[in-house]
Amino acid sequence: MGTGNVPTLILRRANPLLVLVVLGCSLPPTSADSAVRLGSIIDRVWEFRKQEDPLLATFAGDHRWNDRLPALALEDLERRADVRRGFLGELEAIDEESLSEADRINAAMLERELRNSVRDFELGGYQIPLNADSGFHTSFARLARDVPLRTVGDYENYVSRLSGASTYFEQQIAHLRTGLESGFSLPRETLLGYESTMTIHFVDDVADSVFFAPFAAFPSLVPSADRERLRDAGRGAIEESVIPAYRSLHEFMVGTYLPGTRTTFGASELPNGRDYYRAQVRWFTTLDTSPEEIHEIGLREVARIRREMDETIAETGFDGTFEEFLDFLRSEPRFYVDTAEQLLKEASFIAKRMDGRLPTLFGRLPRLPYTVEPVPDDLAPKYTSARYVRAAIGSGEPGIYWVNTYGLESRPLYSLEALSFHESVPGHHLQLALAAELDDLPEFRRLASITAFVEGWALYAEWLGIEAGFYDDPYSRFGRLSNEMWRACRLVVDTGVHAMGWSRDEMIELMVANTALSRHEIETETDRYITWPGQALGYKMGELEIRRLRRRAEETLEERFDVREFHDVVLANGALPLSVLSDVVEHWLETKSSL
Repeated sequence: MGTGNVPTLILRRANPLLVLVVLGCSLPPTSADSAVRLGSIIDRVWEFRKQEDPLLATFAGDHRWNDRLPALALEDLERRADVRRGFLGELEAIDEESLSEADRINAAMLERELRNSVRDFELGGYQIPLNADSGFHTSFARLARDVPLRTVGDYENYVSRLSGASTYFEQQIAHLRTGLESGFSLPRETLLGYESTMTIHFVDDVADSVFFAPFAAFPSLVPSADRERLRDAGRGAIEESVIPAYRSLHEFMVGTYLPGTRTTFGASELPNGRDYYRAQVRWFTTLDTSPEEIHEIGLREVARIRREMDETIAETGFDGTFEEFLDFLRSEPRFYVDTAEQLLKEASFIAKRMDGRLPTLFGRLPRLPYTVEPVPDDLAPKYTSARYVRAAIGSGEPGIYWVNTYGLESRPLYSLEALSFHESVPGHHLQLALAAELDDLPEFRRLASITAFVEGWALYAEWLGIEAGFYDDPYSRFGRLSNEMWRACRLVVDTGVHAMGWSRDEMIELMVANTALSRHEIETETDRYITWPGQALGYKMGELEIRRLRRRAEETLEERFDVREFHDVVLANGALPLSVLSDVVEHWLETKSSL
């Protein structure tokens, strides 16, 4: 794994002892008892998670429960929290000092996941199973893309899951109802227009449903004699369970939830809101930094990036104020395309060009390919500008770089390079596909999605486009800076609204004044930050740490610094909390400096 003298800090199953492998040399063995106990806990927690969440199991390539959906009644959530508390007790009983460094990392990451799950349940997070751009119902609409559909058994499992839609939705509606009663709800204004994510599934002809698509054309392994039976079963499940589920959710959201939701915006206004927000900040940043400290970091970053933006505007020769330049960018026809196909082609060409530059930046590349597709119609109006969709393990599907083609007048070309590098390569696809291929790590580590690392890396990948030879005109350079400013503004507005009493309008105006994003995109992003407290903080906080570690490596190694080796070190262990990543890089530097 990696290139040159890259340390690979990984779990290797050996009886199942965990071994720290560094430069091909093993450290002295740890206490066998502690290692075995930890290995047992890791295995049992992962088995428990898959049993309790069959959708996760399918994504992880374990198909034992492919006919089921998660049980989400309150008693199920309470039972899971109790089991997790038991696992935490077992972890706390292990002597940390007797563990190897690799063991400690795995124990710490497992404890972090378990403790956050319990804390989120105790604080009431389950009462909001959706946000302004997505939720359980939009994820369910991707079911046909997320499950295997190759054999008769696969189709029967798919029909079984479709048949469970009504119960699955009813349980989530019950949590939303509880949230209304307790005051733990989403802000009303952020959900305006949200009904489109449900009404798009109200089809008159089942053949027009996204859920029916697998029945339109069967793979060769499904015998002709079974196809009509399966098609009829699928049609019945969609008519009797799926469409009624979306209708029930729509009726509840429009008739009950929206009229009863709160008119405030900040998470601090929720029951135990300040504790809830601080827990979200710790989870998404992996740091103990306070909202106030993050707010100040954001203000400093906004000021720094603004100076660089002013310098870039001067390069264009534009004669006017900063605000006038932004108006020019938002209205100049040459920066926009007329058709969705044009935007998809532009994004694809940028991503393919970057593919060709990757060997100069990385020693190890993923085997899994990716493709470029539009954001689905049921999501697009309230959705962000792009997103990466991971492929389920063993699904035979590629990763997907989703490009939002809704409202083309709000999708500027000058930001498309940075956006593409973030979502595809060298950003999300490269990092997440590599992580999935780390076969020596426990499965929960390979599939970990630590926001500060994953999104921090993707934002770093935007900056890496400079090194790869992109941004060759001042407008695309400004687009990258605008995207970086967008993430810096998140530090300010997220903490502003959730900890300092900012209004939605104040959030919007800060981003309108400092980024080249369209008004439409700023409004959809603002609603996302309001309804997903803390998540937006991970991007900039993670990127700042990765760039700090790179500067540290460059200064320490000087002419011995190899960017490919550095990147391989950062990515060699999958997603990590930022403090653990720092330890990994520091260990590599110490080892390399001693050679």
